Amino acid sequence: MQETRWAQVWMSIGLLWFLLAIAIAPTNKIYQQGLVAFLWLPAMIFTWSARARLRELFHEQRWVYLPMLGLLIWSLISLTWTNASDISRESKRLLYIVVFLLFFPVFANGRTERVIRIMQWGGFGLAVTAVVAIVKFYGVSGNGLSARLEGLGELSHPILGGYVIGVAAVWLALWAPSTGKIQINWAVALAVLVVFVLLSQSRGAALALFLTLLAMPIWCNDRRSRVVAAAALIIATLAFLFFEPLVMARGVSYRPQILAASLQMIAEHPWCGLGLGGDYKVFASGQYFDHAHNLFTHIAIELGLPGLVLWCAIWFAALFQAWKVRETFYARGVIGIWVFSTLAMQFDAASLTGTPRAEWFISWLPLGLASVLVWARVKPDACDKISRLPNQ
Repeated sequence: MQETRWAQVWMSIGLLWFLLAIAIAPTNKIYQQGLVAFLWLPAMIFTWSARARLRELFHEQRWVYLPMLGLLIWSLISLTWTNASDISRESKRLLYIVVFLLFFPVFANGRTERVIRIMQWGGFGLAVTAVVAIVKFYGVSGNGLSARLEGLGELSHPILGGYVIGVAAVWLALWAPSTGKIQINWAVALAVLVVFVLLSQSRGAALALFLTLLAMPIWCNDRRSRVVAAAALIIATLAFLFFEPLVMARGVSYRPQILAASLQMIAEHPWCGLGLGGDYKVFASGQYFDHAHNLFTHIAIELGLPGLVLWCAIWFAALFQAWKVRETFYARGVIGIWVFSTLAMQFDAASLTGTPRAEWFISWLPLGLASVLVWARVKPDACDKISRLPNQ
C-alpha cells in the first residue's frame, strides 16, 4: 500500500514539509499541523502494510531499538516524579517521536535513493530560504555585515538557524548529484549554505561544519571529499582572519561555567534526574541559563545517568550501523550528519523530547535516516534522481 503513487507523493510531501516548512511556515502551529497531516498520519496508516520491512529493521538494528525501547520506558517511568506542568503532553511527545522514526523505513520501503532524493531537494530548498534570509536581513532590513544573520520562520535565531542550515550543507556535500548541469546548482547551493552559517556567527555550527567537512576523507576516501575538505580548510582560515574580532569578542559564552554547573546538578540527582520535561535553570557565573547548552548533560539532568547511558547506546549504535556499510553512498551521508550532529550537541542543544523544532535536525533526524541503513547494501551506489529539472 505504501508503494502506491499517491502514498509516495503524500509521504514525500511530509518529509519535505519537515525539512522546509521550519523556515517557511508562518507560525510554529502551522508547522506542527502540517507534520501531523503529511508525516505522522501516513506513517501510522502505512505501518501495518510495511510490517515486514519493520520486522526486518528491528531484527537487523536491534542494538539500536532495544535501548530505544529502554529509553522510552524509562522516560515514561520518570513522569512519576517530574515537575513538568502537563504530564500528558510529555507522553504525547514521546508518541510523536516514535511515529517520526517509523516514518523513514515506511517511506523508504527498502529504497535508499528515495530518501536521498528528497533530502537533496530539501537541501536545495533550504539554500533558497538562506538566500531570501540574507537579502531580507542585510538588504531590506539594512543590518550591517557585522550583525548576526537570522533565518526565516523558526530559524530566526542565529544559533538554531546555523545548526539547521549547517546540517543541510553536510548532507548536500555528501549526497552530491552526479549529473552534469545539476552539479553547478549543487555547488551554488552548498556555497550559499556555508555562507549562511558563517554570517550567522554561530561558532558551534561553524566549528561542527568545518570539522565534519574536514574529516570527510576518513569515511569517503574519494577525490570529491578531498576537494571539499581542502576547500573547507581554506574557507575556515579566511573566515577566521576576517571574523576574528567578532569571534573572539564573545569569549567562550560561559560554556565552561555552564558545564561545571550542569555536572553539579547531575551529581545532585544522578540516578533519577528531574524527570522527563523537568523544568530547570542552570546557575553559573551569577546568572541563570535556560538550559544546559549540551544535549548529553541535558539528558542526564532530566533522566539521570540511566537515561544518558541509554541515549549514548542508541546514538553510537546508529554510527556503528552506518560504519558497517560506509562504502555505500547512503551511509556516507548518514555518517556525515551524525558527526556534525554530535559536535553540534556539545554547544547549544537544549531539547530531546520537545515538539518538532530545529533541534530535531541534530537528534531525531539522524536516527530516522539511520533506520534506512538496513537496505543500503541493496543499492550501494544509489545516487541522485534529480537530474530531471526544468531546462535540462
